[in-house]
Amino acid sequence: MARFTLPRDIYHGKGCLEELKNLKGKRAILVVGGGSMKRQGFLDKAVEYLKEAEMEVRVFEGVEPDPSVETVMKGAQVMREFEPDWIVSMGGGSPIDAAKAMWAFYEYPEVTFEELCTPFNFPELRTKAKFAAIPSTSGTATEVTAFSVITDYEKGIKYPLADFNITPDVAIVDPELVEGLPAKQVAYTGMDALTHAIEAYVSTLHCTFTDPLAIKAIQIVNSDLQKSYDGDMRSREEMHYGQCLAGMAFSNALLGIVHSMAHKTGAAFSTGHITHGLANAMYLPYVISYNAKEPEAAARYAEIANAIGITGTVEECIEGLRKKIRSMNDYMGIPNTLKEFGIEEKEFKEKLAAISENAVGDACTGSNPRTIDPKTMEKLFTCIYYGTEVDF
Repeated sequence: MARFTLPRDIYHGKGCLEELKNLKGKRAILVVGGGSMKRQGFLDKAVEYLKEAEMEVRVFEGVEPDPSVETVMKGAQVMREFEPDWIVSMGGGSPIDAAKAMWAFYEYPEVTFEELCTPFNFPELRTKAKFAAIPSTSGTATEVTAFSVITDYEKGIKYPLADFNITPDVAIVDPELVEGLPAKQVAYTGMDALTHAIEAYVSTLHCTFTDPLAIKAIQIVNSDLQKSYDGDMRSREEMHYGQCLAGMAFSNALLGIVHSMAHKTGAAFSTGHITHGLANAMYLPYVISYNAKEPEAAARYAEIANAIGITGTVEECIEGLRKKIRSMNDYMGIPNTLKEFGIEEKEFKEKLAAISENAVGDACTGSNPRTIDPKTMEKLFTCIYYGTEVDF
């Protein structure tokens, strides 16, 4: 038996932020990030809509990129004091992810972060509040997923939290919120969406319900990401919907080792934080080569290639798919190796064993179509560092 879970309501289309005024409740806390929603006027709009719903509103601002354990705890304390019956989060993946974790600690103050890190081990939520998510980027799809990523900066590790309890009740996918995205953010979040869809399609847990969502998302990214990057607003709207489809797919089919590797390297190196979507874009072609040694995965990568117009033998389709991803990276200025990104060789070698072991232990590794152990992961990371072919 398998399970397929989505938000109860997904509102989409320009101006659908207005749906906030139809929420039913007494108090709403609005969790936001670094200020872009305020600068563009969307925060004020959201507050006014919630007030039109006759709710008392409190705003929790300042969730950092890659939200920390400390920010989560601070927000949960504010929620315990304010006692909202709606948690509304607006912004990129970071404030929404943070608010999901805050939700758990608000309803269960005694729970520990270590307990929540065990996949699908959350206590039953909605005892105090429901959750509405409003994305302002087109990649993470956290507005429709059962996942949240929180960073422990002391340990230098990102923890992916996973439980169907944290799938939002309401998702508001309004393309007006992404019209002002910087080009680099369009690139990184778009490649994150592509990775979500590809990993969901080849995951060991893919199914009849997730496959069409993943394929449609891949087709949208293929046709619209570069145009969105260049500033075409119709394509930017399509990407906002495409990333949401990818989220529906991977929330139910889960992911693979591209994400395992990205989670465990994002905050690992002193020479620079590796943005999540950039890491995914960089690692994806190498992981395709690795996974394609498994025949069933190879066949499914070929199906993906066919869906975007790449034809030939299975091997030719896989190579064409890898070349397509590389060409998108090149077009949008995304490096194709860790060395090109700027990670120093000495530090890479010093940390290789640790990041490899951590990546293998990541929650996303279990649904990867080909198994991997720490030593093999070291070889894969080494290929990514130097740009060498994956032949094992």
